[in-house]
Amino acid sequence: MTANPPFHSFFETSAQSMKDSILHHLKFSLAHDIPSATKHDWWLSTAKAAQERIIERMIATQAVHNQQDVRRVYYLSLEFLMGRLLSNSLYNGGIHKETEIALKELGLDLEELRGEEYDMGLGNGGLGRLAACFLDSLATLDYPAVGYGIRYEFGLFRQEFTNGHQIELPDDWMRFGTPWEIVRPECAQSVELYGHVENVFDDKGNYVPRWVDTKKIIGVPHDIPIPGYGTHTVNFLRLWESRPSEKINLEAFNRGGYSEALAAKTQSETVSKVLYPNDKTEAGKELRLIQQYFFVSCSLRDILRRFLRSSGSLLDIPKKVAIQLNDTHPSIAVVELLRILHDEKELPWDQAWDIITKTFAYTNHTLLPEALEKWSVPLFQKVLPRHLQLIFEINKHLLEAVEAKWPGDAEKKRVMSLIEEGGVQMVRMANLAVVGSHSVNGVAALHTELLKKNLFPEFDAFYPGKFNNKTNGITPRRWLQASNPRLSNLITSKIGDGWVKNLGELRKLEQWADDPQFQGDFMAVKHANKVDLAKIIFQECGVTVNSASLFDVQIKRLHEYKRQHLNLLHILALYRRILQNPSLDVQPRVFIFAAKAAPGYDLAKCIIKAINAVGAKINNDPRVGDKLKVVFLPNYRVSLASRIIPAADISEQISTAGKEASGTGNMKLALNGAVTIGTLDGANVEILEEVGADNIFIFGLTVEQVEDLWHHGYHPHDYYLADEELRAVVDWVGSNFFTPDEPGALGPLSHSLLEGGDPYLCLADFHSYSDAQARVDAAYRDKARWAKMAILNTARVDKFSSDRTIHEYARDIWHLPQVPV
Repeated sequence: MTANPPFHSFFETSAQSMKDSILHHLKFSLAHDIPSATKHDWWLSTAKAAQERIIERMIATQAVHNQQDVRRVYYLSLEFLMGRLLSNSLYNGGIHKETEIALKELGLDLEELRGEEYDMGLGNGGLGRLAACFLDSLATLDYPAVGYGIRYEFGLFRQEFTNGHQIELPDDWMRFGTPWEIVRPECAQSVELYGHVENVFDDKGNYVPRWVDTKKIIGVPHDIPIPGYGTHTVNFLRLWESRPSEKINLEAFNRGGYSEALAAKTQSETVSKVLYPNDKTEAGKELRLIQQYFFVSCSLRDILRRFLRSSGSLLDIPKKVAIQLNDTHPSIAVVELLRILHDEKELPWDQAWDIITKTFAYTNHTLLPEALEKWSVPLFQKVLPRHLQLIFEINKHLLEAVEAKWPGDAEKKRVMSLIEEGGVQMVRMANLAVVGSHSVNGVAALHTELLKKNLFPEFDAFYPGKFNNKTNGITPRRWLQASNPRLSNLITSKIGDGWVKNLGELRKLEQWADDPQFQGDFMAVKHANKVDLAKIIFQECGVTVNSASLFDVQIKRLHEYKRQHLNLLHILALYRRILQNPSLDVQPRVFIFAAKAAPGYDLAKCIIKAINAVGAKINNDPRVGDKLKVVFLPNYRVSLASRIIPAADISEQISTAGKEASGTGNMKLALNGAVTIGTLDGANVEILEEVGADNIFIFGLTVEQVEDLWHHGYHPHDYYLADEELRAVVDWVGSNFFTPDEPGALGPLSHSLLEGGDPYLCLADFHSYSDAQARVDAAYRDKARWAKMAILNTARVDKFSSDRTIHEYARDIWHLPQVPV
């Protein structure tokens, strides 16, 4: 094999070169001169200048990968929460400083221009952000990889508040286009839907099933280059846009049926229109299933196209292809690959199934049974009739194997079956992913143990060694270097910049944890970040906050198990104490929330209303002053998180023990010097192990205590009646005190805590939580102690780098070698 020539860039790495490129794109890409250019034009020109340098590296990377016929991992995820890409592109492209200088010479500020970029709205929460972090680490570590997802025209939604209520508006992130993507129409794929299955004789005289009378839609790929840091490797994320197989029904148009003429076009384009359509309706369920199948089918055909370009035998697929299913959404891929190999490529069943189970691996992200996707058999029969037949066939083989291992055990077969029996039969997609994969991993040590013990114990016994743990991680390039440049520069001034690619270097900071000078410098950075966030709070919420206050932060998806309402109960308790004792000495705090609730999740939206209503009352109560402020920043997104996280003093990680799979917000906040208050849930357990018990505030029931409480019967009224303060705040929030213009608006919240059974044990954990918050109050007053805690959190969370996680996936699951460019 001919050696690859060394990489030489066409572009100079200098401020002058960047300046020339920016001006070139302003003139020839955007057709503007300097006097007519807006900030958005300058941002776009800067992005294009960065992108052309990254594309040059991407071409070189793909050339090396193709020449060496490398093994690749393909990461299938319905979400990629990429956020803004300019800063990461500049840092990973090695041109951040040069760009800053170039823009300064043009009279521009890079930080200001960053604000012109719309967040790439391709995800909802931790699942999509994890996928984005993994892509960054894969490129940085020189692993050949391609991400696959959907190019949603509209993201989850843009959140605004009207009278404290969440209002959902379209997240039109593509309104002005994006400079980062490369459209690849030559790689478009055709996807079939609906129709029916009939048995016919093939050209060899065999009686075989054929999927016929289908409707077709086209998937057009758009590539987003993913540059690695400190390397020439640039991988890519391929996103599929749905288009019609025929643009227009010309016959209908010519006879005046204009809507009819465009109906098929509109229906086809709907598939990639919106992230997570509301699935309360049957039409919503159908669209979500079609979305999942659409991107999976396009991706698998693209993978096979790339494989067959250099390989002759389909039996060699597992040697060159590793496919990771990021949660349950892409699990239909198991059946689609079986259909392609068995029906289209005519491989015998056993050979096709062997390829599948050596190729796929599955990451589970939830312990909530209700979150494990199930689709009704009638829906499958309508949308994917051939796939339903194959699912029944896979299930037949599975249940025969279960019977052989556990003869006569009907309960084992009932639990492990791919089909859930009941009024309407349901296809269990998580079971399908487990059966079709050679590896199933959880995302935190506790989560994985609970997967094996509670969620999939029968499968764990049936497939010894299949289940394993890969604790989640975050990329320090995004979540420290780009998001918190003040702290990044301080760290680099002490230990050099090796930590950006080897986070273990941060351990060197421990030697200065007790040093008064370094403590002062570290907390000065924190204060400057708080000043910046205070300005954002005023702009967004109209509330003035004191930057010297403790900034108490809970930012994550709004869900009952994450217990934003437990936080609210404690806020109400503090408010009540201040009102009843105006001279009460409390550490001034600003409680900062940011979260979106799913449009159909009524109680979550009620919690948002409750926080906003309580905040409005507290923030305008002169008896409270600066002792207490409560703000809910609207439209939570990656770019907003990158402003909140560097300013946080306390990180609220207060989910009910046993409910959070891992969490990654906890890692981002700790890396930036926030101290965690949390339960022993998800990755909190491992953060405790890393930072030490003196540098975290743990409270609440453990997983075992939660299970024991439910086993013996949980009665929230017992806690309500036994604690006068708790009883008062629950009654208070349920009254009309905070919503005089909307009587009963917060009733569903208090009802859920009492008559609703308090399913996430807020009342059971309230006293322990309140005590932990008192410890926080005392610790923050001791400035030297708090500074040491903050420094040690930053220094000791190197385990939670996504680089470590990806090395483990590559070693244990994908068996993927690194390929430097």
